[in-house]
Amino acid sequence: MTVGEVFLESISSGVITEHEISWVASQQGGFARHEEALALRLGRLVDEGQINLGCRLPSRRRGRAAACA
Repeated sequence: MTVGEVFLESISSGVITEHEISWVASQQGGFARHEEALALRLGRLVDEGQINLGCRLPSRRRGRAAACA
């Protein structure tokens, strides 16, 4: 998982999972400058309500399982 993947998935779905937020928080000490910028932008989008904390339902197109526990 990378910050870019988390960012793109969250932007496209409007949802970030608890696991993804936890991962970003635990990895932030090792981020490069551009990754820090993405993490900050992601946080702002969550604060503004444009991205919500929740569960992503499976997509028929992608065939992925639900990302929640």
